[in-house]
Amino acid sequence: MATIIPQKAFYLQGKTLSVRFRVEQLKKLKHCIKQHEQDVMDALAADLGKSACESYATELGIVYEEISLHIRKAAAWSEPKRVGTPLAAWPAKSYVQAEPLGVCLIIAPWNYPFQLVLAPLIAAISSGNCVTLKPSEHSPHVARVIQTIISEAFKPAYVQAVLGDAVVSKALLELPFDLIFFTGSPEVAKHVMGAAANRLIPVVLELGGKSPCIVDEDANISQAALRIAWGKTVNSGQTCIAPDYVLVHRKIMQPFTDALIVSISRFYNGNPLTHTDYPCIINKTHFNRLLGLMRDGEVIFGGEHNEETLKIAPTLFSVKNLDSPLMRKEIFGPLLPIIPFDTINDAIQFVNQRPKPLALYYFSGCKQSRKLVSRRISAGGITFNDTLMHFTNPALPFGGVGNSGFGSYHGKSGFLAFSHMKAVMERATWIDIPLRYPPFGNKLSILRWFMK
Repeated sequence: MATIIPQKAFYLQGKTLSVRFRVEQLKKLKHCIKQHEQDVMDALAADLGKSACESYATELGIVYEEISLHIRKAAAWSEPKRVGTPLAAWPAKSYVQAEPLGVCLIIAPWNYPFQLVLAPLIAAISSGNCVTLKPSEHSPHVARVIQTIISEAFKPAYVQAVLGDAVVSKALLELPFDLIFFTGSPEVAKHVMGAAANRLIPVVLELGGKSPCIVDEDANISQAALRIAWGKTVNSGQTCIAPDYVLVHRKIMQPFTDALIVSISRFYNGNPLTHTDYPCIINKTHFNRLLGLMRDGEVIFGGEHNEETLKIAPTLFSVKNLDSPLMRKEIFGPLLPIIPFDTINDAIQFVNQRPKPLALYYFSGCKQSRKLVSRRISAGGITFNDTLMHFTNPALPFGGVGNSGFGSYHGKSGFLAFSHMKAVMERATWIDIPLRYPPFGNKLSILRWFMK
């Protein structure tokens, strides 16, 4: 079983405090990934049926961009930042110093099994931490490639990858890490948070939820349909920010549905079950779970499935029972309920009656309506007139709110997630104002003048 005693000892040596050391490690990591790029693609194809193009766009490419950004910015982000000093504390200099937390645990999911391990790892290295990684056992081919890359790039006392099932994860949660970064379901997150609470370990929880699309009557129907179809079919809908359901203005319900069918059909030449660009469901358990959800709605389009290849065609539903499992649980697959609404306030109310989503997508040409939706609906992130794309911008923090998680990462947000922002004040020695020292006498009036 893994231990973090060597990692604790290595961290205390202070080597990771050097920004030059961190940048060297990031460059080494990037080189090792490049050396195993084809292995990563082969593993993603074996575990999830991903094409080379989708593997690069949604996994490798994002990781390369993240590493390059941290290599460029780690030094600037690590510099102490001067802040103001109040008159009552004068003369002094005040600044905020980012310091690493120590030894961090990253527990990753199976749906983007490479990117969702490496992106937080990059941030953790950039901010000066030692790391233990736990890839998902449900994507075993990718997990083994990750372990190979990590073992070639780093000594285990610095960064290590630990393979195994839920028993291994549970054992890791018993260790005294300085931060736990977890990506997965809200149900499992409660156990992670409970284990962390026993040791007062801070956590970052990147969870999921039912991310809605709202298509208003003034939306560009064909473009909205195309972009929603893409967002739902990437990785066969096994994306934490995939559109979970679509609220469509009643006036455009039929033309939007028709456009959605056209877009999906064009993607896969009318037969996604045999198309090499269409990924499979991760395993038989999730395949059967999705088939069970299909019974909760009336199929408008799709519904075909192949048990041998674990593929389920993109499937559109009309839903009459809004309390069915299809509408209560995160779908995490290529099933898309379509629900009509009459006014934007009705749509807002519908979303707000449910747990806060990880993402929200609103399609409208009206700036005032977009502002209204942004103000009235709380979500981890919002993309207007598209889906998923806010995830691709490292300048934007990515994370949830409420039931969809807390804490964020990507770019500088990731650096901060793995850092403690330490307050530092340097007091002058050439003068000492006696105002704060007893006896106080009539100093109250002076204090009132200083501190107001």
